[in-house]
Amino acid sequence: MLVVRAVPKHSLRHLQEVVWVSHPKPLAMQGGDPYIRALMRTISAAESNTSEPYSILYGGESFNPIHRHPNICVKIVAGPNTGKCTTAAGRYQFLTQTWEEKARKYHPRPPAWYQVWSEYSFDPESQDMVVYQWLKDSSAWGLDISDALRQGRLEEVLKRLSGTWTSLGYGIESNSMTARLPRIYRNLLEEELQNAPSGALPSPDSL
Repeated sequence: MLVVRAVPKHSLRHLQEVVWVSHPKPLAMQGGDPYIRALMRTISAAESNTSEPYSILYGGESFNPIHRHPNICVKIVAGPNTGKCTTAAGRYQFLTQTWEEKARKYHPRPPAWYQVWSEYSFDPESQDMVVYQWLKDSSAWGLDISDALRQGRLEEVLKRLSGTWTSLGYGIESNSMTARLPRIYRNLLEEELQNAPSGALPSPDSL
């Protein structure tokens, strides 16, 4: 059974201290496919576009420390799920259950076999790496996302991902950023391509 943690109030920082930004921060992860990197930053533009996206909870408060998923259930106050609560946290607003499932498959630094009670680190680089490997896994989406992006099929990609990140559009919780996402993606892709080394792209697999 999933147990939602109770945390001390001093572990939370209030909404008024969160700084919303117009340009999604660079990733903590180094290297990788610039098309996927731009997509990841576009997802975060819709989900967690703040100055500290890796430590934000649904609704705007932030949590500390960030070495593990906080598993804090925050009441939903608007939209079709009003009255329920969500454990969404971090740059990609991972639910606790989703994080545990995807971390087991994609985390770059899983606990050793003898660390029975250890949890997967939720540090910024790990959040990025899990999402990066998940997006690169064509079997998870029924689509080679990298190829689709290279072919200019962004709308198809966003629609495919919207079942997971509903704020991308096509889902039930579009927000003020949704309509701007194609332009945001194009700008971020240009930035990522400029920053990528020429020749073979570096792989984050060794991180």
